[in-house]
Amino acid sequence: MLNYSVLSKNPLHFRNFSGLQTQKFETLNSQIKAKYPAFEQKRLQRKDRKRAVGAGHPFVLPLTDRLLMLLIYYHMYPSSTLLGYLFNVSQTSVLKSIKKLEPLVSEVLPLPKKQYDKVRRLQSIEEIEAMFPGFKAFLDATEQEIPRPKAKRKRKTHYSGKKKRHTVKTQLTVNKEGLIIHKTRHVKGSMHDYALYKRSHPVLPSTVEVGLDMGYVGVKDDYPKLNCALPFKKKNPGRGKVGVGAQELSVEQKAFNKVLSSERVVVEHTNSRVKKFRIFGDEFRSRLRRYDLVTDIVCGLVNFRIGGKLII
Repeated sequence: MLNYSVLSKNPLHFRNFSGLQTQKFETLNSQIKAKYPAFEQKRLQRKDRKRAVGAGHPFVLPLTDRLLMLLIYYHMYPSSTLLGYLFNVSQTSVLKSIKKLEPLVSEVLPLPKKQYDKVRRLQSIEEIEAMFPGFKAFLDATEQEIPRPKAKRKRKTHYSGKKKRHTVKTQLTVNKEGLIIHKTRHVKGSMHDYALYKRSHPVLPSTVEVGLDMGYVGVKDDYPKLNCALPFKKKNPGRGKVGVGAQELSVEQKAFNKVLSSERVVVEHTNSRVKKFRIFGDEFRSRLRRYDLVTDIVCGLVNFRIGGKLII
């Protein structure tokens, strides 16, 4: 039977299973335990609850093991049947434990929306530099595969021509250290990156330069006040000009593109970090109505690993 006391004896296995080091798990667990009594009381006394307080099946596992189960589910994304076998509980108990604990975990973790709330309250130049080292931010979109929708309309709207799969798309904004400052709600996979940006994007201080890629061409025309950096692109000579190639970039333009690319690698690393939690990296098997909560928690876990601080 798998539990915290058994798995914590091997720190390497603990991190491979849960995605967190033992010390960070203990920090998270202590905050969860501190907030759990008030959280559980509020859950049991909600107005739409049909049963009286105390009725219903109690949780089989202790709180620490339920938190560990949730992290293993997010990091390794096994089936609920396998997870139930490992923890010696039923499949129903696994799903109930994870679903009931997710809101509390999201309350404690440094989610992107909490980081963005801090950004909106920044006033002094020192506060801005502390949140955005080097006054830099980087933005990129990432896709995740979903099962082929049954509805024909959804099959068309969620099909990504880039991935050749049915996907959903999310846009992340990070600072120079890889901390996720902003995350959009998911959209259908057929939507272009720039269309997603126009639909939802963070409003950052004017002193912060946002590094973008070629997927956001046109942003300088539509948002002239935005402080952004776009790579230079070869100019197309136009149709009908046979044998005329695109004009080569200058040495300065190539050097600029190289520097921007080396700086933007931080957002690619962050995309890699969130996708190491396989619930964000593999095909998403759950209902899409849970997608934003799940990916918020994953981003919060990545922020916790980078910054090491919880929202207390």
